[in-house]
Amino acid sequence: MKTKAFLLAAAGALAAATLTACGSGSGSGGVSAPADPASVEGTVDMWVYPVINDKNQHTQFWDKQIAAFQAKYPKIKVKAEVFPWANRDTALQTAIAARKGPDVAYLIPDQIPKYATSIAPVDDLLSPQVKESYLPNVRESVTMNGHLMGVPVLVSANPLMCDKKAFAAIGNPPFPKTWDELLALAPRFKEAGIYATNYYGGADASLNQSFYPVLWQAGGQVFGKDGRSVAFNDQSGVDALTFVKKLADGGYVDKEQITTTPASLEQTALAQNKVACTWQNVPADVKSFWGKENIEILPPLSQKSPVGYGTVGTLSVLQGAKSKPAAALWLSWVAQPEVIKAYDVASGYYSPQKDSGGLYPDDPVQTAMEKTVPTMTVGQLNPKSRDVMGVLNPEIQAALLGKKSPKQALDDAAKVAATQLGG
Repeated sequence: MKTKAFLLAAAGALAAATLTACGSGSGSGGVSAPADPASVEGTVDMWVYPVINDKNQHTQFWDKQIAAFQAKYPKIKVKAEVFPWANRDTALQTAIAARKGPDVAYLIPDQIPKYATSIAPVDDLLSPQVKESYLPNVRESVTMNGHLMGVPVLVSANPLMCDKKAFAAIGNPPFPKTWDELLALAPRFKEAGIYATNYYGGADASLNQSFYPVLWQAGGQVFGKDGRSVAFNDQSGVDALTFVKKLADGGYVDKEQITTTPASLEQTALAQNKVACTWQNVPADVKSFWGKENIEILPPLSQKSPVGYGTVGTLSVLQGAKSKPAAALWLSWVAQPEVIKAYDVASGYYSPQKDSGGLYPDDPVQTAMEKTVPTMTVGQLNPKSRDVMGVLNPEIQAALLGKKSPKQALDDAAKVAATQLGG
């Protein structure tokens, strides 16, 4: 990932602008700006994960931010620890249960429902102007029961990405915009020894990047509006799974990947310029194989609407924070546009804020990716999201392998999911 200079100039003055004038926390147990910031003292332990791939660079980033923050608030000591992605939920849950958790933690949206009772909302911490600065899809992705559950610091995007070499091999037809257009091209790609797309369906694959985008494109949702039922087995879900099944039945995807996630991309057709388009990979995955000049970034495919998956990284204050006022001041510092931009550029992600401007003016691929951010979603926040995914994934596999019809597979998954949701 590319790294740029960290933007710390005038940070102290801007930190105050992100705070509201409220005194104590909100009625929901949230955090707000202390009345006298200069008098606040305490410690803030923050747990983050390798958003910046190089751990040393990641540590240096936070060291610089902490040094600038502590120059303004010398009574507050901040420590940022970079933990591995693996087993992060187990480690965090254990620490919270033992009352040894961090004061601030990096979370993604599908973790928020799981930790909701342990999170202090930030509704009263950020000014209306700062809250309004976030993209609507970003605000929605970190809002639960009407409360903002953290400060968004980055956004990812999984639009449609196509290989220009693959299209050149079949005479450079227009890039697809819809399911039907991709299906129409698929036989031509197959004749040239190229898969139309890829589909990772192994047990360890996330439906967020495989099936759910197709479901959303069909106008469907995973859960019903009440959050206590599922909706993925309605006609939109059947249409979505039927589309993926057509790709599998036609030999337009690598069928091995329906059951087995490849250990490395080097072992896949994707690395050999034999996959035309994908919504499950991003430029960083393929640029060394395809060549950056051959990457074409497009809006997500559409059936009823073009929607893709993009996560949102947030920093949340935990209810067990040793000093909520100290944690609040630190989080308001991080919420500054300059800090967020620096973090996003260092990590290669995109800004959650509407008016951030282009972060990658000299990189046409990254600029094209940025433009798709408003079309991304994380779907619905539900504490049973991961449980339902675990039930649905093998049923989708069964349909793609011809063991069940799409409707039967989705209905069978819905019956099991209903017991998990208390239905």
